[in-house]
Amino acid sequence: MENDLNVWRAKKDITQGELADDVDVSRQTINAIERGRYDPSLELAFELAHYFECTIEDIFEYDPADDGEA
Repeated sequence: MENDLNVWRAKKDITQGELADDVDVSRQTINAIERGRYDPSLELAFELAHYFECTIEDIFEYDPADDGEA
């Protein structure tokens, strides 16, 4: 799943650590999401969208062709 989390984070001028604290996850989780190594839970995706006052689709782009890739 592609994402623009780092772009949204830059718009708010916050660090990975600040975002992680605000949404109650580790900085490593935010880093892994931004690097495409981890897909967030639906709950976390909603929380991030709420935090940035946007839709989930504004942050994350699902590509069915990526299914099954490790």
